[in-house]
Amino acid sequence: MLPLLPRLNPAHAALIGEMLRFGVVGTLGFVVDTATLYAAMAAGAGLYLGRVLSYVTAASANWALNRAWTFRQAERSSRRKQWAMFLLVNLVGFATNYGTYTALVSSWPLAAAHPVIGVAAGSLAGMAGNFLLSRRFVFRPAATENP
Repeated sequence: MLPLLPRLNPAHAALIGEMLRFGVVGTLGFVVDTATLYAAMAAGAGLYLGRVLSYVTAASANWALNRAWTFRQAERSSRRKQWAMFLLVNLVGFATNYGTYTALVSSWPLAAAHPVIGVAAGSLAGMAGNFLLSRRFVFRPAATENP
C-alpha cells in the first residue's frame, strides 16, 4: 500500500493518514477501555455498569488524543464544547459498540468470562461511524483564508 501513497492526491493521502491515526488512537482507547472495565469490575461495578464507565473513560482519552494528533489541523473550538460534541456524536458508535458487547457477554459464556472479547468486538463495530461523525461534526477542518 505504501508505494501507492505517492500516487494519491494530497486530500486522499491526508484522509488515509487521519484514518490510520484514528485507528492507532482507537487501539490505545481499547487498552484504556479494557483496563478501566477490569478495574471497575474489581471494584464491584459488574459487567454492564463497568462497561459504561470504561467507555466514557476511553472516549475521553480518545477525544484528547484525536484533538492533539489525529485531527491536529481541525479548527480549535472550546475544549469543553468539543469534548461534549465528541461524546454526543459518538453515541451512535457507543450504541453499536455497547450493543455488540452486551449481545456477546449475555449470550456467549466465553465472552462473559473474558469481557475483553466483547470490548474488542464492540470497538471494531463502532469505529467507522465514530470516525466519520467525528471528522464531520467535531474536528472540522480549520477555515482557510483566501486572498
